[in-house]
Amino acid sequence: MDAQHRHRSLYKGTTPPWKETFRKRCVDRLKNSRSRLLDRYRQAGEGPQGGGSGASIIVQEVMEEEWSVLQSEARGLPFQLRPQGLTEMFSVMTEYDELAVLEEIQQELMSQEMSIIEEYERNLQFEEQFISSVVEGMDEKNIICPICHTNNLNINSHFISCSCGLYINTKTRDITPDVLRHLLESRVSEHTEDCLHNPVFFVAPNIDSSPNLMISCQGCDYLSIVLLNLHHNERKKKKKKKKKKKKKKKKKKKRRRRRKRKRKRRRRKRRKMKKRKKCRRPATRAGGRHHQ
Repeated sequence: MDAQHRHRSLYKGTTPPWKETFRKRCVDRLKNSRSRLLDRYRQAGEGPQGGGSGASIIVQEVMEEEWSVLQSEARGLPFQLRPQGLTEMFSVMTEYDELAVLEEIQQELMSQEMSIIEEYERNLQFEEQFISSVVEGMDEKNIICPICHTNNLNINSHFISCSCGLYINTKTRDITPDVLRHLLESRVSEHTEDCLHNPVFFVAPNIDSSPNLMISCQGCDYLSIVLLNLHHNERKKKKKKKKKKKKKKKKKKKRRRRRKRKRKRRRRKRRKMKKRKKCRRPATRAGGRHHQ
């Protein structure tokens, strides 16, 4: 009893050396387990207040997992402790007057967990509002501009534009309202799977200053192209075609020149052969007459 009292007096009124390490690891593990938390929250099908039991289960699992890891590494922990679950851990901690420390960490984790769920709810509302605004214009084949959120987009076979200044060249691409709607919805849902912040649509210039429709998020550094301006690519293709045509023309000209040179050489050879034959014939006749 004296030894236990002495050990308790050592830790009483002081911060345990493992507190910060354990707290930081639990917070990091909770952030990494956000997808698991949201999966259970979706399965519960309740609001942030009704999902409290599901949230506390995740916190308990996170603390138990991190406690066992920390205990196995034995960084400043009392050697008598063994990983036997969070409930037994709390009962053992009462001997060393450290239950308040664990409860403090648990409350902090639960508050962070609630903030994750609330942020997910806000992001879900944003996605629902965006999709509903898109669905509202389905009958009229109109899509609200993702940048200004007020005007309808002008969509045709050559470009997509808005009175707010948006202009994307879509020539040679079959961009219909349905295709554009699918692109916008897919990018928003793709981002929502891994992040709870609201994404933002914007226009970014290409290499030749032609605008592209992009989506980004400051919370998770998400960045993706929604619609690429093909004006720059078309110029490249045209230049390549022109270069190919020029090369072909040059090759044809070279072939023609070679053929002309060959023809000239053949003609010269024929002329020389004819001249030689003419020179030989008169000499033989004159010699024959003299012999007679």
